[in-house]
Amino acid sequence: MPSTFDIWMSAARPKTLWAAVAPVLMACAMAWRDGVFHPLAAGLALLTAMLLQVATNFCNDYADFAKGTDTAERTGPVRATAAGWVTPAAMKRATILTFALAALCALYLIMRGGWVLAVLMAASIASGALYTAGPKPLGYLGLGDLFVFIFFGPVAVAGTYYVQALRFSEAAAVAGFAPGLLSVAILVVNNLRDREGDARNGKKTLAVRFGPTFARVQYTACLIGASLVPLLLMRYYGAPPNILTAGLVFVAGLSALRTIWSTEDGFRLNALLAQTARLLLLFAGLFAVGYVL
Repeated sequence: MPSTFDIWMSAARPKTLWAAVAPVLMACAMAWRDGVFHPLAAGLALLTAMLLQVATNFCNDYADFAKGTDTAERTGPVRATAAGWVTPAAMKRATILTFALAALCALYLIMRGGWVLAVLMAASIASGALYTAGPKPLGYLGLGDLFVFIFFGPVAVAGTYYVQALRFSEAAAVAGFAPGLLSVAILVVNNLRDREGDARNGKKTLAVRFGPTFARVQYTACLIGASLVPLLLMRYYGAPPNILTAGLVFVAGLSALRTIWSTEDGFRLNALLAQTARLLLLFAGLFAVGYVL
């Protein structure tokens, strides 16, 4: 039996937090170059994004157990509720509390950004909660990929830029395509690994609907698409040439492509999940450095 701290850290899934950090980092670099960087707004945007991610993870832990999707047979990391480490009621309370903390952190952002930020925050909470909860969860309908792309991509980057500059940036929205696509790639690995169990429990992810080959093509397309975003920004939005180094994520991801096209082994896909998260962080870091320099 792990310690209480270890249990809740595991339930928070800290390795997934890079999906929340990456778009904020990119937006801050763009705001810095444009002379509109706002430290307080940027810091609260980062904290809000991370709390939303943790709350969504808690909600997934609770809802997937309640729906019978998470069982002892799954090959992914242990889920706290399914393992009996946390009661469903406690996980539900933790979900509500963490969403509330995210909303509290966002109050300053809403006061600064107005109704636009209020709408984005409400939509983000609803998307996180309804991903696996509710009568028709987004993830169970095969809509998870679309919502992950939107909220971890254009919404996250353009929203973080907006709360600093107080104006919309089309370039920031386009830049958001890259972390959105790489976050979808993370989800694709997860869905490919869990495909058989999801199919038995009525969770109709795209990997379940269209099969493993589709999932592999989707992963490949996400990696290629993300690597091309810096080129689009430089060509059409006057971004500095240094951001082209972020496109090297495709080269760094060649081993990941070999893995996804060669195996359905759950343990190897778990390692690929972590590797894809590192590719997202690598892209965001190279992009930010390239934009600032």
